[in-house]
Amino acid sequence: MANITISTKTSRDKAKIWYYLEWGKGAGQRKSTGIYTWAKPKDQTQKLFNKEALSILEAKKSQMTLDMQAIASGYVPAHKLKSNFFEYFADYVKNNERPGNRSLSCCLEAFKKFIGKDHISSGEVTENLCERFRNYLLDNLNGETPADYFMRFKRVIRAATKEGYFRVNPAEEVKTKGHPSGQKDILEASEYVKLMKFPCSNQEVKRAAIFSLYTGLRWCDVTPLVWADVKENSILLKAQKKTGFRVEVPLHENAKLSLGEPKSKNSPVFNLPTANGANKALGEWVKRAGINKHITWHSLRHSMSVLLQDAGVDVATVAGLLGHQSTKYVHKTYQRYKGKSGEEAIKKLPS
Repeated sequence: MANITISTKTSRDKAKIWYYLEWGKGAGQRKSTGIYTWAKPKDQTQKLFNKEALSILEAKKSQMTLDMQAIASGYVPAHKLKSNFFEYFADYVKNNERPGNRSLSCCLEAFKKFIGKDHISSGEVTENLCERFRNYLLDNLNGETPADYFMRFKRVIRAATKEGYFRVNPAEEVKTKGHPSGQKDILEASEYVKLMKFPCSNQEVKRAAIFSLYTGLRWCDVTPLVWADVKENSILLKAQKKTGFRVEVPLHENAKLSLGEPKSKNSPVFNLPTANGANKALGEWVKRAGINKHITWHSLRHSMSVLLQDAGVDVATVAGLLGHQSTKYVHKTYQRYKGKSGEEAIKKLPS
């Protein structure tokens, strides 16, 4: 087992010394303690503060040493066995959730709703509970969402196991499942037109949704969009996290109309509510328009992709418009079975 050492880092103003616990030089082998001391104590109060801070630091080091020994022995320390697992989950979300992607947060909320109480210890998270949570997701969510959430849940459990909250990973043998169809509702061409003509309770949501329908922008692309990104006939998106490349998206005339009057370069193009608020307004708008489908912001991107392919646009072009460097994801996610294509294909069999 690696030895735990204490390392330090001086604050920018040189006034404080912050302390860390290290057990190696690799990624994830250094942890902030949140403890500091005064670099040059000015009076007795600061000297006493330093003394107490160092005592707490030693206690944290000792506790971590015990925890690591426990992991090596397969023993789960009592404080971890009884602690509120929701707190660990929330801390994991805070440190690992990517900007613009709320799947981890939504997974945590779904888990809390499933448990139905404010506290659950790691000792209560059994294989049976993990399986029942997976089934709960399947019963209450559509499309690929159950599989997406449970995959992230398993990632949290795996991390907690490595940190000593479980002796054996309780979710390891529970398979991730999604709905057999894997299909999400999309808007057809006629529904595009119907929706655009119908009023929405939030005009900014309507403008941004129409813009996404004609550009395929994700929620995380729409919210940071500023007028400096808008060109005469296209928009230039910020560098994609996965590829590192900026994507230029051509603008349909309806997308241009939804933009409205330009403002200063650094002003946001759309003044939108939270993701939950926008999806709620979008869902109500769709319902009032008489469209009986579960439409989320991502459905808008999906709709554009499928309708372009239905119109005969090649997959490589669609992938490029969506910001993908290959067609793999479009083939996997943004396609649907088309009855007419199937009928034409079957006629090619020997007769």
